[in-house]
Amino acid sequence: MSGPEILDLGRQAIYVLLEVSAPMMIVALVVGLAIALLQALTQVQEMTLVFVPKIVAIFLTMLIALPFMAQALHGFMMLISQKIVTG
Repeated sequence: MSGPEILDLGRQAIYVLLEVSAPMMIVALVVGLAIALLQALTQVQEMTLVFVPKIVAIFLTMLIALPFMAQALHGFMMLISQKIVTG
């Protein structure tokens, strides 16, 4: 493989990484903002209050998005294995 092909493969790897992690990151951001707003409104400044809802929300998002994540990673792995075979 030449230099531009390797750079293109690296660019695709970064894109797949962002595509796979985006649903969980967006949910974590929304849940964190909602809890921060709730804490600001009620003046309850408990540090551990943020972690449990965020972990549960990310876990549920991962369960829902798992088929999409597996399909994206499978497609990228097929591309890499095709590049390895063809040289």
